[in-house]
Amino acid sequence: MHSPTHQTPALEDRTYRKVAWRLIPFLFLCYVVAYLDRVNVGFAKLQMLSDLKFTETIYGLGAGIFFIGYFLFEVPSNIILHRTGARVWIARIMVTWGILSALTMTVTTPLQFYVVRFFLGVAEAGFFPGIILYLTYWFPAARRARVVSLFMTAIALAGVLGGPVSGWIMQSFAGVNGWTGWQWLFLLEGLPSVLVGIWVLFYLDDSIQGAKWLTQQEKDMLTQNIAVDAVGKAETSIGQVFGNGRVWLMSAIYFCFIMGLYGVSFWLPQLIKSAGVKDVLNVGLLSAIPYGAAAIAMVLAGRSSDRSGERRWHIAVAALSGAMGLALSAVYGGDVVLAMAALTLATMGILTSLPLFWTLPTAFLGGTAAAAGIAVINSVGNLAGFASPFMVGAIKDATGTPTAGLYVLAGSLILGALLVIFCVNPDRRTTVE
Repeated sequence: MHSPTHQTPALEDRTYRKVAWRLIPFLFLCYVVAYLDRVNVGFAKLQMLSDLKFTETIYGLGAGIFFIGYFLFEVPSNIILHRTGARVWIARIMVTWGILSALTMTVTTPLQFYVVRFFLGVAEAGFFPGIILYLTYWFPAARRARVVSLFMTAIALAGVLGGPVSGWIMQSFAGVNGWTGWQWLFLLEGLPSVLVGIWVLFYLDDSIQGAKWLTQQEKDMLTQNIAVDAVGKAETSIGQVFGNGRVWLMSAIYFCFIMGLYGVSFWLPQLIKSAGVKDVLNVGLLSAIPYGAAAIAMVLAGRSSDRSGERRWHIAVAALSGAMGLALSAVYGGDVVLAMAALTLATMGILTSLPLFWTLPTAFLGGTAAAAGIAVINSVGNLAGFASPFMVGAIKDATGTPTAGLYVLAGSLILGALLVIFCVNPDRRTTVE
């Protein structure tokens, strides 16, 4: 007997559209509020440094120390999610990090800033790799690039919305109730995470078979496709994952890409300000442009990669474009128009490379190995979130300009692209029409 997939391709396409419409917009919302909490420190910096007398190095260390807590708790958090289910664990993650993000408004010393950022990382650990793992429960590898791309356009939307909203909050609420604009920023952008986290408890399903909004025929077809997709994937112990060379190669590649991502995320407002834009609201409005362009590029590239089945060159070209954009932003940093064009190219390339990257490890990891492997790759890669802002901040303190730091970030993206081109197996092709 042929599989339901071969018998009813119309049913398969219709069902995957149904699943995508059910899950992706909601997970998208979760990631938007998550990413706002992660990058609002970049906008708060425009006022925090002068208010609290912090140096660029203190800011960079505080922004980056988030990822130390994130790194230490990422793997155990993702394993807990795999064993207990996504619904309760993602809700827990979002509620706790929303509370801690709001509490950032109370910091007055560098130590307090470091402590709250560290525990914010602990609280958020497991969210992103947990969502990537959760999507593998529903979508086979051949459909994953476009799905992950749609989900990760939340980063771009967070930039589109977060810039203007953050600028507006800091300008409009400054002095209200005796609080500064950056204090209101942390409070008002932390509360949505708590509310959406509670919503997760009532909305998400832990598995295909538990989804009441699917018919039994649809459940059986989805379950069978996931079972077929799992054939040949590594189903190994957690200990063996740490000895898997491909996992560490993926970690190295992801580290290179994340260096570029957080160079843009944390420093984009400052780079725009340095180009000559002084009004904080205008900084926020202009920062939406690169992210808006990136959202379009991410969706188009994900669709192209799934249709062709080609992964390596899609990823490499995106990363190299990001590197070029960062380098050009350093060259034209004093010209608002040229700097914005360069930063837009950088943001498009960097953000496009990330969802495409996740098609690589999820193609060979399954089960508990996927839970641990995805978490290892994400946690090691996100150590760049510590290294990147701290390095750029230290270089700016030492030289008075972030130019050299931007060149280092561009070099990191080039290295990641070269690793993809020369070290990733080109024969792993999965397609969907």
